[in-house]
Amino acid sequence: MGWVLLIAGGLWALGWWMGTPVRARLILLGLLFLGVLAIHVALPDGHPLRLALGDSAGPWLVLAGLVGLVLAYRQVLGRLRARAGEAEEARADEAPQPGPFSDAELERYARHITLREIGGTGQRRLKQAKVLVVGAGGLGSPALFYLAAAGVGRIGVIDHDVVDLSNLQRQIIHTDAAQDMPKVFSAAERVAALNPHVDLRPYNRELTEDIAQELFAEYDLILDGTDHYAIRALINRAAVATGTPVVSGAIAAWEGQVTIFDPAHGAPCMTCVFPKPPAPGQTATCSETGVIGALPGIIGALMAAEAIKHIAQAGEPLKGRMLIYDALYAETRIITVKRDPGCPVCGAG
Repeated sequence: MGWVLLIAGGLWALGWWMGTPVRARLILLGLLFLGVLAIHVALPDGHPLRLALGDSAGPWLVLAGLVGLVLAYRQVLGRLRARAGEAEEARADEAPQPGPFSDAELERYARHITLREIGGTGQRRLKQAKVLVVGAGGLGSPALFYLAAAGVGRIGVIDHDVVDLSNLQRQIIHTDAAQDMPKVFSAAERVAALNPHVDLRPYNRELTEDIAQELFAEYDLILDGTDHYAIRALINRAAVATGTPVVSGAIAAWEGQVTIFDPAHGAPCMTCVFPKPPAPGQTATCSETGVIGALPGIIGALMAAEAIKHIAQAGEPLKGRMLIYDALYAETRIITVKRDPGCPVCGAG
């Protein structure tokens, strides 16, 4: 068996010396291997030539398997290195240029920068902003898309739910293939595909009293896309405690509403406007009442627009005002909401 290996080594060395391509040398060694196997198959047991070649094809097959594994490993490693090289080139293309924006970012956000109310200063504020979206459902879906597209530098999203087939009628950030996947990870994939310049941080857990204030303190703005009064009240308490503004959206059936709760700057908090939880039977979730699929898209986009205005300091935000939209009759109205000095959450009471 040893002399065959010596022949194989000699053939490989001779081919290298003559400049023979690696593929041709491998073919030559393959023919030598097939010849050895043919001898073991054709000649009877105990034949001198078979004895000289190890008396059995087994060791040769094992050797061939090991060689095959080595070659396969080299091929996979080569592909991984090639992909790594491509990724490195892509990162180099996207590498930050001198100044606050890379060339790719300047082109991406050109329509924002052209707006007089946003411009380069507003876009820089968006890039430096940190926004937390509570809920990756109907309202969170469009809000996350538009915040990411706008270039908000860091976006957090917290939700403990998984994608269900019934969500896909309105929760547009998720796909059919994402069923049973945690919503925050599904959202993270879609945001990364939309804008690689955004730092999206998924929190696959329930928002609770013991983590809310610490988490909110890490962000400049909160978007509340939840549909339960208790969790909204929790968000309100934590936001008031940390002085963080909340863009609040709500939907039911055909109607939605948007406002900004910001008692630190004179606007009411949620408890000022809704001091008592709804009585049993007076409120229900989308799963109980139903909702027209496009409505969360409208309200979620309005929430994102208010967040962008707030960060870029553009226009007049919905502070002290609540926009109400009736999709069934295509009616929009704005009502005034005031801070309650005796509010048990944000007031002196």
